[in-house]
Amino acid sequence: MSIVRIIFLFLLTTSSAFASAFPKPAPVPQWSTSETSNSTASCSATGNPIDDCWRCDKKWKSNRKSLADCAVGFGRDSVGGRAGEFYTVTDSGDEDPLNPSPGTLRYAATQDQPLWIIFDRDMVITLKEDIQVTSYKTIDGRGNNVQIAYGPCLSLYQVSNVIIHNIYIHHCVPAKRSLGGYSDGDGISIFESRDVWIDHCTLEKCHDGLIDAVGGSTDITISNNYMLNHNEVMLLGHNDEFVGDRDMRVSIAFNYFGEGLVQRMPRCRHGFFHIVNNIYREWEMYAIGGSANPTIFSQGNVFIASDNQFTKEVTKRESVDGDDEWKEWNWKSEGDEMLNGAFFTPSGNEDSPSYTKMSSMVARPASLLKTTHPSVGVLSCQIDQPC
Repeated sequence: MSIVRIIFLFLLTTSSAFASAFPKPAPVPQWSTSETSNSTASCSATGNPIDDCWRCDKKWKSNRKSLADCAVGFGRDSVGGRAGEFYTVTDSGDEDPLNPSPGTLRYAATQDQPLWIIFDRDMVITLKEDIQVTSYKTIDGRGNNVQIAYGPCLSLYQVSNVIIHNIYIHHCVPAKRSLGGYSDGDGISIFESRDVWIDHCTLEKCHDGLIDAVGGSTDITISNNYMLNHNEVMLLGHNDEFVGDRDMRVSIAFNYFGEGLVQRMPRCRHGFFHIVNNIYREWEMYAIGGSANPTIFSQGNVFIASDNQFTKEVTKRESVDGDDEWKEWNWKSEGDEMLNGAFFTPSGNEDSPSYTKMSSMVARPASLLKTTHPSVGVLSCQIDQPC
């Protein structure tokens, strides 16, 4: 263990007086004429149906479970732990992954019954191995600075109905599991799972992907997240030969793909992907890519290319048979704003019925995203105020 990590862990265990020293998620860079804030003193409708559903409620703390009624897109049926009791995490430790202590996140997230998991204070949780979250769980960090960092992070394996909200996930690393096998070092790994909603998280600097969904996972919404400082951001699809991903459906909405991102925002295989009302800023290789004939509907996004003349293209295909193959794939851009030379290469049948099948939500005009600062990533929610 490095001397830096030893010092860091010492600070976490000595006194709550060190809470102010916890690293905080980076603020979203200002790029419009609006105010830069992840919290609002007053509240009005924004046109973002998720945020408009709950963020104006001053009593959000008492009405936490109303969040489960606010999802849109393919993951809209995820109820998380709505039917269960509240469980408060009071212990940031993770001493024994096989026999987790009551009060820890691992203990709560691995229980058999539905639970809505909240936190009693700011905390940085450094795990010894990834937590394999069970079905019908909500991990809700609102009201505190809750981080999962500097160790393995979260895995969803053969589960359903999981909501992950308002958590700062960063510096995730691979690790051996007590019962065999290894985690990859993803921020959030989704395998053979469905009805998943990841909302208002900040993710950066993980060993593998920030969010990966593979192995036949489906009905997923990834929304309002701030992603930055990472290479391979998001993989959706196991491999080109795994036909089980043909039924994958993922909505990627209202996210901010920020500074220091290289590629895979997302990288898709097979399946159906609705990419709507996101902001992409200065990717270093490409923004949206894929192989194995995925259907991609890019709608109402803002793509801001860097000044590098070689990274203006939004899209990238990987095809064994070259252009003749990928030109049949249905990739469509509708109502996107292309700035600083950005361009999207469409393919396939623009009027394909597949686009109707995959229209998971109504897109706002991209022009509105250029005048309203994105309220993404973790939120600084205050008691008795709109969040």
